[in-house]
This record gives sequence, structure tokens and C-alpha cells, in this order.
Amino acid sequence: MNNSPQRYTITAALPYTNGPIHIGHLAGVYVPADIYARFLRMQGNDVAFVCGSDEHGVPITIKAKKEGVTPQEIVDRYDGIIKQSFKDFGVSFDNYSRTSSEVHHKTASEFFKKMYENGKFIEETTKQLYDEEAGQFLADRFVTGTCPKCGNDEAYGDQCESCGTSLNATDLINPKSAITGAVPTLKETRHWFLPLDQYEGFLKEWILEGHKKDWKSNVYGQVKSWIDDGLRARAVTRDLDWGIPVPVEGADGKVLYVWFDAPIGYISSTKEWAEREGKDWEPYWKDENTKLIHFIGKDNIVFHCIIFPVMLKAHGDYILPQNVPANEFLNLEGKKLSTSKNWAVWLHEYLEDFPGQQDVLRYVLTANAPEAKDNDFTWKDFQARNNNELVAIFGNFINRVVVLTNKYYNGIVPEPNEYSDVDKETIAELKAYPAVIASSIEKYRFREAQGELMNLARLGNKYLADEEPWKLIKTDEERVKTIMYVALQIASALATLSEPFLPFTSEKLKGMLKFTDKESNLNEGENSQWDKITTREALLPAGHQIGKAELLFSKIEDSQIQEQLDKLEATKTANAAEKNNVEPQKETATFDDFTKMDLRVGKIIEAQKMPKTKKLMVLKVDTGLDTRTVVSGIAEHFKAEDIIGKKVTVLVNLAPRKLRGVESEGMILMTENAEGKLVFVNPDEDGVESGTTIN
Repeated sequence: MNNSPQRYTITAALPYTNGPIHIGHLAGVYVPADIYARFLRMQGNDVAFVCGSDEHGVPITIKAKKEGVTPQEIVDRYDGIIKQSFKDFGVSFDNYSRTSSEVHHKTASEFFKKMYENGKFIEETTKQLYDEEAGQFLADRFVTGTCPKCGNDEAYGDQCESCGTSLNATDLINPKSAITGAVPTLKETRHWFLPLDQYEGFLKEWILEGHKKDWKSNVYGQVKSWIDDGLRARAVTRDLDWGIPVPVEGADGKVLYVWFDAPIGYISSTKEWAEREGKDWEPYWKDENTKLIHFIGKDNIVFHCIIFPVMLKAHGDYILPQNVPANEFLNLEGKKLSTSKNWAVWLHEYLEDFPGQQDVLRYVLTANAPEAKDNDFTWKDFQARNNNELVAIFGNFINRVVVLTNKYYNGIVPEPNEYSDVDKETIAELKAYPAVIASSIEKYRFREAQGELMNLARLGNKYLADEEPWKLIKTDEERVKTIMYVALQIASALATLSEPFLPFTSEKLKGMLKFTDKESNLNEGENSQWDKITTREALLPAGHQIGKAELLFSKIEDSQIQEQLDKLEATKTANAAEKNNVEPQKETATFDDFTKMDLRVGKIIEAQKMPKTKKLMVLKVDTGLDTRTVVSGIAEHFKAEDIIGKKVTVLVNLAPRKLRGVESEGMILMTENAEGKLVFVNPDEDGVESGTTIN
């Protein structure tokens, strides 16, 4: 455990603002980072815990194109949702910024300019993938193809999410444009490259020799593999219209590569925080005594362990990360989490279904954290951990202690009598837990640390179950005073030690116990409230008044879990339908909605292709009511002369609409056959007259 305060800069991976946050993000990065930051603060350390929205990633521009809006509209929409999710789940950032901020643009531009002026880049004209139809270069996620490492057919131009390999777009086998689906060509363009190969010696000494023992094996292994394969120069600029403009002459139409720009966001976020708090930001990034820790997912290992450190080294003014404790991936019900396929548990939706139960999700995600290998979140496990652990162990112990203290002593902590051997052993065990939990947290073993916290609650339950104060109260009231006094010390320790893991529960429990553990009035040898558990005889002294009992956790019913499983099953069905080119069922229509539609049999009596269009045909249709004009997009599938006399189904009460200057007074019902060809939905039978109503 820390004996002297230190300065820490803790960063959590900047989330892309192209969608909300799901449980995979929380489990992989933000809960572990928050546990660590909260713990360090409780130890009395100087902590800057920073993050922010990454608003320049290509996925944002792709989403904007799909929705027909600007990238700025996308990032403005999701930045607020993401920020609120972090707040709702108690992720205690000292600052959450945005890479669209002025301070970030200035910081990233100055960072690039200094490296440029010091000759740290290579300027080259190379051939890059180009989409002729879209008229643009295909950077990063604008191109997909087969990964040359693992054969995954859905690899992106910057990375394969299946094997985690970092790629260049030109590495892909059978690339295609994510914009138009076209096969790209190669076209010359000029860019600035970071010569990673020139830093191989530095990386081998710093990582392969310096961090072999203290970095997680999954992180060390991936970095070693990348270095052993041989490093190549990597472009740090892109041909895009969204991002931070390259701040040198002759770079019109080029922006900084998002993985050059984004990690600098940690620095600019720190600057923003320091200015607001009246602090100096530089020691948090330039003082060798500061410990810099990056919390990330495994898909970001290369960028944080090779590219960003090389940038920091090349710049020359900054410290290097001491550790990069990356987690593996979390799956959902046995399948990989997918934003595009909606296979996820979104944090804002979780709170709608489980209001006030943020800590339950934090607890389950930590208990099941993918620290060394991919792990699986299931709703049944979520229910079991809540009901069998949080409710039955932690909540049960606290409820017993508070209820009995109020029943026997009107909520006043009793004066203990002489300790029995069991009491002494229990107190000794209690006082050992802060160091045990701290040791696990300091090694980034958060599952293990939280498991020890629950063991403390188990200790309390066992102590009460063995001593049975509810029976002894009838025969030995003095003994019960000691038992309840010891039990209350365990409860107060849980209130403190649970804060990094279960911040909302910790706050509620402290309120219930009327227990304040501020860092004031520290004795010699104590850095924080964490130390008080070990060094002091009692956190809740005799005579202290506690409050009434409240439920810390509520049982989760089978029906609640079934609702979540049904929601996933509906997603699975929709995904299967999409895969098989079957449209998912539309929103439910009422009978009244259907009866409003006036469907009639009509007969095409004239047809001609609309000039200067590819798809539109102008039809004259006898509806039995009248002869009317209908404009239909069928010209690529039918010749005008072939459909004259054809009987068709017409929606006759559709509001008129002008198409290319021609007013269309209805709609012909069509569908596609298995070959994708349009066919009429019609009653082309003898004896069915024009104007016949279709019921």
C-alpha cells in the first residue's frame, strides 16, 4: 500500500462520438479506470483522471453520410449522451473534454508543428486507395477488406477488430469502399509519416526490457509481436475534410490522422482541467515523478504502447506511460458486442429498465471483467450475482447490523466489553483487508480486489451467524454489546472500502451509518481514510448515533431478466432477417390504419419513359373511377410497350405528389423477386374489372 502521496495522470480511452456507450466500453476501460482513480484519491494521492470525446474518427463521418447530416451534428448529439452515461455510472473524471475544443486543436497543432520543425516526419508521395465514384481517398474505416493476418473478411483500413492487428488501408486483401461498395483504385497523394522503424531500439529497451515483468501479458505479448514483425513508417495525415487541418503550408485538404490527434486529447483535457482548477498542467505530463497510466481496450494497445509513446519521445518534452493495463473484449450472451448490429446493452437503456441500480452493473462487470481473456456477460449471471452476492451477502449483513442496532440500542453504537478470541480474530482479519484490497488494485487485478471486498462482507455475515446476538440478547446482554460493536466496525469498513467499486452504495451506506470518513484529523502514519481502518481501534466509536435501515440492493426478478432476453431475441431476429435480405416487420398498424388505404384494380392504358431520368415512367391508369397519371420508378425493369394493358394494384387515395414536374396521383404496388427484379403485385385475372376494390 502507498505510504507517501504521489502524482498520477490517469487516462481512459477517448470514445468515438458515433453512438452511445455500452457495457463493453464500461467493462473494458471505464470502470477499471474509475476504480483505480478513486482508490488513489482515497490514498491521498494527487490524481488527474482525464478523458474526452474523440470527435474526428472516420466512423463519425461514415455515420454522418448515412444519416445525411454533418459530422458536427453527430458529435454534438452523442457527446451529451456519452457524458451523461459516465456521470450516471459514477465514472469520476476530473475532466471530460472534446477533441473539437479550441484548446485541443491548438495543442494538437502545436505538437505536430514542433515535430515537423524538428524534422521528425518523413514526407512522401505514395499511392493510396481512391474511390472514383465518391471522388475521395479511402482512409481507415472508409475501406474494408480481408485482413492479411487472420483472414477476417470485415477488417477495416486501420485495424482488424478480429485479431487486433493495426493495418494500413493498402494492406487489405480485396479492398472495397465503405462509401459506395466500389473496388478502389490507387492514386498518388502526399503525406507526412512517423518513421516508427527509427524508434525500434528505443521501444525494445523501454518495453521489451523495461516492462517485461510489470505489464500485463496480453499487452506485452501484442507489443512484442508487433515489434518483432518489424516496424514501418506510418502516415500521420489523411485526405479528409473532417478533422484538425495539417498546420503546414501545402497541406490543403489534409487533416491529422485521428490516432495522432486523439491521444493528444489527454494532454489538452488536462490543460482544460488545470486552467479551471487554477493548477499548472505541466507537472502532470512533464515531471518524471508523475506516473502516467493509460486504461484502454485491447484494440488500442498498439496505438498507446507504440505510436503515442514514439510521438512523446520524438517531441521530447513529455513523460512516457508507466503502465497500459488493457483489457480484452466482453461478449454478450456468447456473441461479440456489435454497435452496428445493436447487439449490446446500452447504458442509458439499462437505467430505464433498472433505475438506481448502477452499482449492480458495475459490480457484475468487475466480477466478470475480461482482464486476461475475453469474457461473457449473461443476464442470468447478472441476476445471480445480484441476488446471491449483493443482496444475500453484502446487503443482508448491513441490514442485520443496522436493524439490530436500532432495535437493541435505539441506533447508538454500544460500549464493548472484553473481547473473546473470536472477536480478536475477526478484528485482526478486518484490519488486514485494506492492505489486501490495495495490493490487488495496485496490480490492476480489480476482479480479485472486489472479490476480497465481498469476502469482508462474508466475514461479517459469518461472525453474526456464529455469534447469534438475536439469541444471546435474552441471556447475555453485555456479550451482545461487544458483538454489535465489532459488527458495526465491519460495516463502517465496508462503507469505506466499497467506494472504488460501488460508489453509490458506499455513499448510501455512509448515510445510513451517519459515518463521515473525510481525510481531516489524520493521525501520524495515516495518509487517508483507507488507513484509518487499519490504524484505529474503531471507525464508529461507542455512543455514535446511526440512522435507520434502508435496502442497499433489491432482488431482481425472473420477469425482468426475461424482458432483457426477449429484447436480445428480437435483435437476433432482425439481424437474421437483414442477413437473409428479409425486411424486419414494420411498426404495428391498427385495423383503422389499414382501412384508410383504398386499393383498386387498375389498367395501364398508356406508358412512356420520363425524359432525362433512368428510373421513372409516366403511366396513364384506368382506375374505374377515372383515368389518372401515376409516376412509377420501374423504367429500368420494364419497357413501356410491354406493360400497356397490364392490370395492376393501385393505391388511389395517396396524396398527390410532384415528381420532376409531373403530378403523380397514386402508387402502383410492386415488390422484388428473389433475383432482385421488380414485379407487379396484381390480380391479372380475366373477369376482374378496373375499379374493383381489393378488400
